[in-house]
Amino acid sequence: MTTQDVSNHRPVPTPISRPRRGGGRDNNGSACDDVCSRGRIMEAQPRVSERVRTIEKSAIHEMTRLSGQMKDVAFLSWAKPTSGTPAHINDAAIAAIRDGVTAGYSPTSGLPALREEICTKLARDNDITAEPSEILVTVGAIEGLAAAVMAAIDPGDEVILPSPTYSTHIRQVVIASGRPVFAPLVEEEGFRLDLEAVRAAVTPRTRAIVYCSPSNPTGTVFSESEFRELAAIALEHDLMIITDEAYEYFTYDGATHFSIGSLPELRGRVISCFTFTKTYAMTGWRIGYLHAAAELIPQITKAHIPLAICAPVVSQYAALGALRGSQACVAEFREHYRAARDLMCARLDRLTGIFDYQKPGGSYLMFPRILVGEGRSDSTAFCIRLLQEAGVSTTPGIAFGPTGQGHLRLSFCVTPEMIDDAFDRMEAYFG
Repeated sequence: MTTQDVSNHRPVPTPISRPRRGGGRDNNGSACDDVCSRGRIMEAQPRVSERVRTIEKSAIHEMTRLSGQMKDVAFLSWAKPTSGTPAHINDAAIAAIRDGVTAGYSPTSGLPALREEICTKLARDNDITAEPSEILVTVGAIEGLAAAVMAAIDPGDEVILPSPTYSTHIRQVVIASGRPVFAPLVEEEGFRLDLEAVRAAVTPRTRAIVYCSPSNPTGTVFSESEFRELAAIALEHDLMIITDEAYEYFTYDGATHFSIGSLPELRGRVISCFTFTKTYAMTGWRIGYLHAAAELIPQITKAHIPLAICAPVVSQYAALGALRGSQACVAEFREHYRAARDLMCARLDRLTGIFDYQKPGGSYLMFPRILVGEGRSDSTAFCIRLLQEAGVSTTPGIAFGPTGQGHLRLSFCVTPEMIDDAFDRMEAYFG
């Protein structure tokens, strides 16, 4: 408590007033006695930063929590693969544990052998030529994205995000004391990027653009031509681009994933974030990585160290096994998700008066529009009612940006039986 606080007569929380040893009064002669005379000790009120206090609960995790309170739920609300981690990846982790190499920290940037393998993967699959000095191994893509945002913006800076977009990206900007600015996607054209909306969102305070492709929550695979136009905007206005490419391998119907970090003219302006967790069904392993120009990596690492120190070492050995082993599992996962998508679309086609949807070209997520009742204006209330009255867990669209209102996110990385069960319940519920 400062002198200025006292002179302005601000109330003094009791825990800050400390009695002298051997005495019941403080220097003011009253505070401790007043508390004692009331026969109770006043409890301190927790102090929370404004930027965190104003962040709403994660809708994804809140729906998961509410679902856990029910005995029988058809679960479509969390992007968590139901398939297990492939055996060769588990075996690599077990071997590392047996060899006694997982107990200590790794280098902050990650195991040298893993960074070498990542460079090989980036050249093969993303057309990105990289050196190990340009790689930072992270705690999933999420921690890498958080460190990238921290390194790219200052308090008050603006960051452009599409709407809808992954809800965690919005929170990462807010926690970095930045200001999210939304550029709506064009829903009627498959949630494509609206480049004119992006241009219109740029102000003198804009520092970065953050996007996810294939998109969470819409499943849109943004095209190379869209990204080349986005690159032109970044060059024109001296902006950073931060990418979330978690679903890079899961594209369908001829759609192809394009990494904007492969454009040589954007060197030094792109931080590309990837993950093993989606590609290899390793969500619980919490392991990812990012690529950026070598001169950027030490700056991003300054944020990475207080967030994580290093990625879990046992998970790094598992990731090494994933890259060195057979990639057949990735193709199997992709086919499973494509079939699950087609099943979910077929079931949605039987609820045309309830939902309208854009068929996703990638990821294992889709974002139908709600056509009935309160869902058109309050997706949270709609999803809670659907859970409580029909036993189907979904995620309210408002969590993914302002244009997400009136939608819900469905995840099809589940079994066909789960999809059929959920839609059987919804058909019965909606009559």
